[in-house]
Amino acid sequence: MEVLCAANAYIQKYFFNDDFALLPEQVQEELKILCVTFTEEVGGIFLLAFDENGNLQIRTEAAEEDALYDEIESGLKVKQIREEKEELFRSLEMFYQVFSQPPEDF
Repeated sequence: MEVLCAANAYIQKYFFNDDFALLPEQVQEELKILCVTFTEEVGGIFLLAFDENGNLQIRTEAAEEDALYDEIESGLKVKQIREEKEELFRSLEMFYQVFSQPPEDF
């Protein structure tokens, strides 16, 4: 799994993987807003990563002692994000396949 970006509400940090620096600034900013907004609204850790097949995965987690983290709200928010950002996610998967996958032999 290769992490694209993540936000952590516990340490109030955002991470963007420099391996994806070729993405347009507008897309990078949209990803930052998405990640940070999620952690501000729901808490915990929010992560976007590509699996071994190049599919973009959304991962969320919370510290065991985090009594404020609501798993139901997290699940609903993830579902909303998948629906609203479907086109962006498809574009990111295409970008990943073109720029991050080794070329196939002819």
